[in-house]
Amino acid sequence: MAVCARLCGVGPARGCRRRGAAREQRRGAADSEPDTDTDPEEAGGGGVTEDDEAAERIEGGRPLPPSVESGPAGRAPLSLLELPPELLVQIFGCLPGTDLPSLARVCTTFRRILRTDTIWRRRCREEYGVCENLRKLEITGVSCRDVYAKLLHRYRHILGLWQPDIGPYGGLLNVVVDGLFIIGWMYLPPHDPHVDDPMRFKPLFRIHLMERKCATVECMYGHKGPHKGHVQIVKKDEFSTKCNQIDHHRMSGGRQEEFRTWLREEWGRTLEDIFHEHMQELILMKFIYTSQYDNCLTYRRIYLPPGSPEDLFQPGLFKGTYGSHGLEIVMLSFHGKKAKGTKITGDPNIPAGQQTVEIDLAYPLQLPDIENLRDFSELSRIVLEVQEQVRREEQEQQQEEEEHSQPAAPQPASPLGGEGAEGEETAAGAEGTTQDKAPASQPFVLPMGVRSRNEDYPRTCRICFYGTGLIAGHGFTSPERTPGVFVLFDDDRFGFIWLELKSFSLYSRIKVPFQNAQAPSREAFDEMLKNIQSLAT
Repeated sequence: MAVCARLCGVGPARGCRRRGAAREQRRGAADSEPDTDTDPEEAGGGGVTEDDEAAERIEGGRPLPPSVESGPAGRAPLSLLELPPELLVQIFGCLPGTDLPSLARVCTTFRRILRTDTIWRRRCREEYGVCENLRKLEITGVSCRDVYAKLLHRYRHILGLWQPDIGPYGGLLNVVVDGLFIIGWMYLPPHDPHVDDPMRFKPLFRIHLMERKCATVECMYGHKGPHKGHVQIVKKDEFSTKCNQIDHHRMSGGRQEEFRTWLREEWGRTLEDIFHEHMQELILMKFIYTSQYDNCLTYRRIYLPPGSPEDLFQPGLFKGTYGSHGLEIVMLSFHGKKAKGTKITGDPNIPAGQQTVEIDLAYPLQLPDIENLRDFSELSRIVLEVQEQVRREEQEQQQEEEEHSQPAAPQPASPLGGEGAEGEETAAGAEGTTQDKAPASQPFVLPMGVRSRNEDYPRTCRICFYGTGLIAGHGFTSPERTPGVFVLFDDDRFGFIWLELKSFSLYSRIKVPFQNAQAPSREAFDEMLKNIQSLAT
């Protein structure tokens, strides 16, 4: 602000101008009075003056008079006010839109130049990716400055990836700028059990500028077209939506028609096609529960997991099979020597936000040959041996921590301490050796008796690790972590064998380029993960 003030000849006192040439500019001192407006919506304004005519010449491509193209007496300009307006438009257009209100406060000349739509058209394109021909807006009387200030800037805080609060079921919402709209897209897994199919998506709400006054929020739920809605930013990283015309969600055939339509969209089948009685109960329960949230929803921000070169493969979002519950969305992230799978969508047994699987990357598993692998008892024996080893090492580590926590006289390093350090180094070396010796791919088949929703799983894998999976009763009662096998097939698919359930889950990467979903830092992602897990608990 101070730099701009010095450049344009405005300061706390009139005597701060450069002497000599500045005196020749005093006739424009009235146009150099500071302005106090800071809203992007107000960055511009005032009556029609010579500055407005200059801005119109810029938009229309007409040449400027020679007196505007150079400073007095043909010398080089000493302040920004002496620069041609079209050059100022180019300079101002390079600045972030959030800085332009401060620039408009410097003087009324700057404020009037900031009314030039070229500046705001560029900011809409570079900051929000609006590539449409914004000149068409002139027909409706809406300027690019209106689009930036009343739509894009005003609702910028809701752009990104969100998890709706729908009890144990959760969800995945991506709010993006789509043309001259801001749209909230709800992403749904493909129909069970086709885990490799692309994600489905549907709009929940949209925001657009109908006229210059304000943006319009419309609810897109139901089958009767857009209708009035409301968006409220509750607090940082949380907002809510509300439908003002809930009658648009109802169908003429009543709840039965609504259920059949929902079932066809959600599961791709009719109730008569589902023969499993328990599965029918779960589906009906989900419909009744989620229908309560069709008029008002709260969303909490989530981030995509950050990756590093040391990761086993790229983290991200995956679709996974969960028995009678169908396909669910899981976020896989790496944390040192562990990988964690957190549910973004959930079910009455393991709700959204809970850590469904945990992989211990320090314990790779060497699977038996293909014939012995078909024997479930042989795989179970290998996994339970590793589980016992992990439990024993955790107990030893806990005892060492307790001993170190007790005050004691200084003693020279004991051989036990040296052996412990060597043991850690040996374990790390063993892990690296196992991974180095593991073939690029090895045959894989599910043991006899292990159920899988999708029989079309890969028949080769890269490597396997010991892991644990979370199981619980209905209502998340008696939760327990049980041993299992993590199977990495390729960069986009992995599986998990639940030993106690004798069940297999297949996961496939979600290949959607989600916008505004990257975490600002690793700490921000860890904090987000902790928050959604605490809410689920």
